[in-house]
Amino acid sequence: MATILSSSSTCLSRPVLPPRRVFLRSLKEVRRGTFGVVPMRVCCSADVSIGGSGFVHENVPKFPRMRVWDPYKRLGVSLDASEEEIRGARNFLLEQYAGHEQSVESVEAAYEKILMKSFRERKKSKINLKSKLKKKVEESPTWVKTLLSFVELPPIDVILRRLFLFVFMGVWSVLNSAETGPAFQVALSLGSCIYFLNEKMKSLARSSITGFVTLVLGWVLGSIFVPLIPIALLPPTWSLELLTSLVCFVFLFLACTFLK
Repeated sequence: MATILSSSSTCLSRPVLPPRRVFLRSLKEVRRGTFGVVPMRVCCSADVSIGGSGFVHENVPKFPRMRVWDPYKRLGVSLDASEEEIRGARNFLLEQYAGHEQSVESVEAAYEKILMKSFRERKKSKINLKSKLKKKVEESPTWVKTLLSFVELPPIDVILRRLFLFVFMGVWSVLNSAETGPAFQVALSLGSCIYFLNEKMKSLARSSITGFVTLVLGWVLGSIFVPLIPIALLPPTWSLELLTSLVCFVFLFLACTFLK
């Protein structure tokens, strides 16, 4: 069989036949002595390839649940499946049907629907939690409302930064307890507390008074309750002054972080 392929863009008008059928037909014609040119489809020289380009997509598997409306059923997971299970099912289906564009789009669409549903549920739960807390505050006694009016909840990063500062002061005091007392660390903590309070209150006098009152309150309560702790539970190098200063660090942290 002779086939002439033109290098130009001129096309040959011949119907297509699979390679196996072309071979069998040519073999029969050779045996009968009637060998001829095998008809071919309309194609350009650029389209000619071994095996043909029209038979690649016939063997690609298609996703059978493309028309399933429920995204969980489409991915083959249950309603209470975890995020890892949903992500694993999606990755498995993408690998299995990677050669079929509509199948990939169907799998991705189902996965995005589940993500959006999960996001809305989380957002709704946060809103419900805030409304419940607000409702409980409104139903609380008058003295509780008055007490809460002096308190605010700052951002998490602010809480963590100030917590790290006062924890550092406490660790520093413990490490130097055998050499010197914690007076210097307490003074630094008091100055930090006044500085943070002044940022919110915009009054240095009020911030200083609040800081000193907090320090005195922490020292008094520490002096009362620290001696009640059994000595066997404490390291021998920990003095009454050190333990009382640790209580003051806690009070100063709470004051500069949560007071309005």
